[in-house]
Amino acid sequence: MILIIFAVAMAVASLGEAAISCGTVTSYLNPCLPYGTNKGPLGGCCNGIKGLLAAAKTTADHQSVCNCLKSLAGSISGISPDKAAGLPGQCGINIP
Repeated sequence: MILIIFAVAMAVASLGEAAISCGTVTSYLNPCLPYGTNKGPLGGCCNGIKGLLAAAKTTADHQSVCNCLKSLAGSISGISPDKAAGLPGQCGINIP
């Protein structure tokens, strides 16, 4: 999960006032949990990540998403690092 969080954070990180809530970030990334813990298919994970990237339009959104992802990184265990590392490629997301 940490690699998922890092990958998404790299794609949306920036500076500004918080606009997207952590609840919203969690909602977008929730479909990734079964896949990341080897308990389910990729399913809607890519759509969730792409949706989050699309929702984070402003600098304030980017900072909010980044801060939420940092908080989530320490609260979720059992994520497969290999699967997390492969998500950007599997989802067709380019990380700058």
